[in-house]
Amino acid sequence: MTIGITGYGVYIPHLRLSRKAVVDANAWFAPNLKGKGRGHRSMANWDEDAITMAVAAARDALPESVDRQAFAKVMLASENLPFAERLNAGILAGALGLADDVVANDLGGAQSIALSSLAQAVSAAKADAEASLLVAASHRRTRAASAQELDYADGAAAITVGTENVLAEVLASASHTVDFVDHFRLQGEEIDYHWEERWVRDEGIAKLGPKSVNAALEKAGINAADVNYFIFPSVFKKADAQLAKRCGINDAAVVDNFSAELGDCGTAQGLIMLAGVLESAQPGQIIVLSQFGSGCNTVVLRVTDAISGFKPVRGLAAQLANGKEETSYTRFLAYKGQLKLERGMRGEQDKKTALSTSYRHHKSLLGFIAGRCKESGDVHFPPSRISYTSGSHVQDTQEPYSLADKRGKVLSWSAEYLSSYMAPPHQYGQVDFIGGGRVLMEFTDVAPGDIDNGFEVEMVFRVKDIDELRGYKRYFWKAKPVSYNNADSSAAAE
Repeated sequence: MTIGITGYGVYIPHLRLSRKAVVDANAWFAPNLKGKGRGHRSMANWDEDAITMAVAAARDALPESVDRQAFAKVMLASENLPFAERLNAGILAGALGLADDVVANDLGGAQSIALSSLAQAVSAAKADAEASLLVAASHRRTRAASAQELDYADGAAAITVGTENVLAEVLASASHTVDFVDHFRLQGEEIDYHWEERWVRDEGIAKLGPKSVNAALEKAGINAADVNYFIFPSVFKKADAQLAKRCGINDAAVVDNFSAELGDCGTAQGLIMLAGVLESAQPGQIIVLSQFGSGCNTVVLRVTDAISGFKPVRGLAAQLANGKEETSYTRFLAYKGQLKLERGMRGEQDKKTALSTSYRHHKSLLGFIAGRCKESGDVHFPPSRISYTSGSHVQDTQEPYSLADKRGKVLSWSAEYLSSYMAPPHQYGQVDFIGGGRVLMEFTDVAPGDIDNGFEVEMVFRVKDIDELRGYKRYFWKAKPVSYNNADSSAAAE
């Protein structure tokens, strides 16, 4: 029985922060950062976090042909999940419309956790032929004027694991677990503390990495010289090439880590790089994916003939080529919650969520499930037992109808500066969905002039409100111009 990756997808935020803007803003305090002032790093919008990016990456890995009800497990790996006590993976499952009996797990503790979770998914497939969805997302905070602020990035990746239509067979995996502390963060803290680079590189990566990589290659029966792609994410320059050399892997096999145009997405980086490789890999090629963190985890894969039969909804290459340069350093700090802005009296309203009401309507809110009348065919949101159709007030004729994957066109819109909003002006309007349904939607990832009547939009899962008094986030769907998917990149070349 062939077991391995059956699908893959990524999500890279639309905004790309100019590193030069960061360096220039902090030149008075940290002139030593000048050497890091080239290129861009991905930057999450104010209404994005690890959960919303995980949803976007999973949707990229799940074309319409994939049966979402078939997944027995969903795992969400991240070093900074929004909720310490609430099942973050449960929110992910609800937004994706997975089956109610899916087993959902939150995973964290080390940046290599995604790879060890992949091994768990393979074991589940081997034992019970169960299909699993593994998603990794990163939305880390850093200290202002630090090297990490320039190196780190926001993003997510998703893979599906099973036994049918396997794109890349998992030949073997190996873990070398040891409490080697390269960085740490206590519970309740938001920013990591990092140890000295030379120590991490020479005593950590150089000595612990080969133990995991060589063990995985030996289990797989693969010679190091036969490896076609070697993936090892690291913010340390040439650490991947040095590790490959120690393991006998050809230098030409080392995969670019996208540091210039993306940055390092922590837990998700290894899977992001893997997705990039799978977009162009050929049958029979060998991929070694290794990631450092509290030791090292390594997976060896072989590409199958089925690789040409799968395409992500958008893919990594398209998303890397479609970014919008952000040069405002204060906007970046505000979106990360590190700069408190004056929001006026309109920003003082209580945003308490009625958890009982939220639960009663959780499928509509998380999955964007409307109701379609079986008699009239009309689509209504929110769904109701009583039909909204004028002159036909029938009861209990609506069936569930998902709007999350439907596109729509802007019927009317407004942009205003009166309300308290993190990305003014606040833009919203009526959207007519293709196939039926009209909903008042908030627009996101838009600047003045990006919305007009007749524009085509798609739905994205985002943070709707933040109750700062009680520390609670509320999620819903927003509309985003489809043109962003096909536009040329506006991020400046390095």
